[in-house]
Amino acid sequence: MLTRFLIFISFVFTFSSIIAEDWTIDPERRSWVLSANHPSTDFPIQNLPYGVFKRKNSQETPRIGVAIGNQILDVKRCVQEGLLKNLPKETQLALMEPTLNAFMNLDKRQWKATRHSISGLLDESNPTIQDHQRLKRALLVDMRKADMLMPAEIGDYTDFYSSINHAQHIGKMFRPNNPLMPNYRHLPVGYHGRASSIVISGSDIRRPKGQVLAAGASAPQFQTSDKLDFELEVGVFIGKGTPLGEPIPIAEAKEHLFGIVLVNDWSARDIQKWEYQPLGPFNGKNFATSISPWVITFEALKPYKIPGPPRSHDDPEILAYLQPKDDAAYNIFLEVAISSEKMREQNEKSVVITRTNFSDMYWTFAQMLTHHTCGGCNFKAGDLIASGTVSGEKIDCLGCLVERGAFTKEPLRLPDGSRRKFLEDGDEITLRAFCKKPGYPRIGFGECCGVIKR
Repeated sequence: MLTRFLIFISFVFTFSSIIAEDWTIDPERRSWVLSANHPSTDFPIQNLPYGVFKRKNSQETPRIGVAIGNQILDVKRCVQEGLLKNLPKETQLALMEPTLNAFMNLDKRQWKATRHSISGLLDESNPTIQDHQRLKRALLVDMRKADMLMPAEIGDYTDFYSSINHAQHIGKMFRPNNPLMPNYRHLPVGYHGRASSIVISGSDIRRPKGQVLAAGASAPQFQTSDKLDFELEVGVFIGKGTPLGEPIPIAEAKEHLFGIVLVNDWSARDIQKWEYQPLGPFNGKNFATSISPWVITFEALKPYKIPGPPRSHDDPEILAYLQPKDDAAYNIFLEVAISSEKMREQNEKSVVITRTNFSDMYWTFAQMLTHHTCGGCNFKAGDLIASGTVSGEKIDCLGCLVERGAFTKEPLRLPDGSRRKFLEDGDEITLRAFCKKPGYPRIGFGECCGVIKR
């Protein structure tokens, strides 16, 4: 017992010493939450993503939680029980809030200190919670008994176009001889999306209505979209905000990036096709954007960091303000699965239709943020930036259905015998992501799901 107590004491750090060394990603560490030690879990002790939840069928207020195995650690209750009293009062108050915004707006030192404290509480050598049944019952919630909510109040949302493979595939369909626009290799292309229609994973997606110009027609009709598509994307939540008029230098961009989620930027291609010139997407994309509930921190992703996107000798030199100061890309494996209503009725599993990797992106989140702010645009904690559709080079690596048109005219075939050029009512799309590396645990992102409804 003395040995266990001494090990426990080693986790009690001051605010300055707790951030001295990042032992939280040590691949040998284990948690007393046994499900977190299973090789297939998305949420080992090395991950510890943040989310917002409430217990099912309860009247409790939304609260911040941390995913560990198949459980959620109630962080608000941890503060109330005095288990995080080593953190500054400002941090403790932020962790009591019903969204992550206040916590996101703290500086990186406080994010790191909080992660270290929570990681220490969950370590297999720490008896604080695991030896006290009352605390266990109060602090741990089975994920099946929780409703996941929006992790933050998203004030603004910007969607980029940073996959060069996707840009080339789409470009070839309309401009075979010149698929990339002249600006693409010089700056991260983006547009302002609609924050109000961002929804949490599991929300139904209503098929939108809008103006559609039928083939051969001279005038549009107002109708329900029949060319509904998904888009596989990765999003980053902005942390500490910035004042209006102050750009974020590339060397400081990572200080403002809190964590990442999966994003499905649902798109009505027939509405989009008619409306997008000359100002870009509008009603074809503003009806729904789904995000996954767990925000994966960059501390958890450190072992999976890789050199930034490669540039060929034909590429122009990037202007100085966008030149990265260190490796800023991540080796994230992504996949998309689909199940029709008929497949689910017959208890058939969903089928994976896309496997790709985030390392193929041409621009990094740091470059996107720096370019976004170069003219003085300000950001607030909880703002969301999305990568744009993530696609590889081949047909089985595409991040949306419309992109298949660059490869084949044949529709996608599903196990139930049906075919898809676009999504049908009852179709469920599930995005998944994970990081893996020899000698390190699998770091999962959870799922981002949505079912098409009329």
